[in-house]
Amino acid sequence: MSKEKITKISAYTGISIVVANMIGTGAFTSLGFQLESITNTASIITLWILGGILALCGAFSYAEVGTFFKKSGGEYTFLSGIYHPVIGYLSGWISLTVGFAAPIALSALAFTEYFPVKTGYPQIICIALIAIITLIHSRNLNSSSKFQNITTFFKVFLILVIILVGVIVPTEPNNAISFESSYVNEITSATFAVSFIYVTYSYSGWNAAAYITEEFKTPQRSLPIALIGGTLIVTILYTLLQITFLSHVPLSELVGKLNIGTITSEYMLGPGFAKIFSTGISLLLISGISAMVWVGPRVTASISERHHLWRYFKNNSKGIPVKALWLQFTISSILIITGTFNQIMIYCGILLTFSSLLVIVGVFILRYRNRGKVIEGYKSPFFPFFQIIFAIVAIWMIVFAFLNNTYESLAGLINVILGLATYFIKPKKCPNKI
Repeated sequence: MSKEKITKISAYTGISIVVANMIGTGAFTSLGFQLESITNTASIITLWILGGILALCGAFSYAEVGTFFKKSGGEYTFLSGIYHPVIGYLSGWISLTVGFAAPIALSALAFTEYFPVKTGYPQIICIALIAIITLIHSRNLNSSSKFQNITTFFKVFLILVIILVGVIVPTEPNNAISFESSYVNEITSATFAVSFIYVTYSYSGWNAAAYITEEFKTPQRSLPIALIGGTLIVTILYTLLQITFLSHVPLSELVGKLNIGTITSEYMLGPGFAKIFSTGISLLLISGISAMVWVGPRVTASISERHHLWRYFKNNSKGIPVKALWLQFTISSILIITGTFNQIMIYCGILLTFSSLLVIVGVFILRYRNRGKVIEGYKSPFFPFFQIIFAIVAIWMIVFAFLNNTYESLAGLINVILGLATYFIKPKKCPNKI
């Protein structure tokens, strides 16, 4: 082990990681599809607030479980300790193979789509971008922290500018703000349920800080601040952003459109600003890619500590999983070249939602096992209110997704079976006890 001091990160950097993981293109693209069947502004705002509440329900639970175990690895660590090592391993396997690599590939391709300057080699640009970011995170935690904080600051700054401009610039006379349709009918409709699923995807990433628990200076204090604080910030930004879109563009110009942000910028400041906005969106995506590149390999490194098969990918003397970083880069590059990540994203979402559900149920198990004991760590407020809400919605989403995406769900099952096979390939390096 090198004598070089291993830098730890602050709660502020943890918030940056959560915000960067959560904010993606969903906030700028999904409104147009929601407006196809939901036109009451109150219904739209309810969608985005409910998405934030669900994410907060998860953040409260992860903060409690994370400060109990105080180890990196996210679901891999939590599920291994709560249930059985094989359950944790399968969760880690999903994260290791596609859980982070597929979103990274998708975000990199979105970067090339939004960036105004086009080339004839978008795949090469994507791979080069991921390689540069991977190289930055391969150096040390100090470099990772600075790069993440800067890119996340730019991301939040851009969104705040859009919201501020929306407040200053007069609203469109024939804007999409409307309360004519029945609020009750809309929020109880099947289309509202479908829209809510996509909104929850936009909020995914609220658990990002749980994957790097050991890298915080004071995990018991910093992890809850990162998870809950980051989720609250994104909920507020998302809600204000949708209000800005609705108040500056006619309904007919938003319905069914993907480039909501660009359309809104044109209405607020003219066509010339649209190119600047597209550039900003593309740069905004770098922060999300960076956060996923940083977080994903920590799962692989955690697995390498307990499973002989993955020992090659453990942390180096600086506490950085360099080899795991480049393994993730390789998988992302393969997905970009083959273009196979779209369906992977669907089944990956189903499996990761199930993993999160198991963690939330784990709060009940941990409290039961440790009843009467004094346990240091964060305690989720109003237990078990938030856990029950999350569990009900998660089960509903999993069933709905399985019925509507049966092929992708079966593909996910095959991946899980393959992961189970790797679990028994070689003896584990050390006991699985957390």
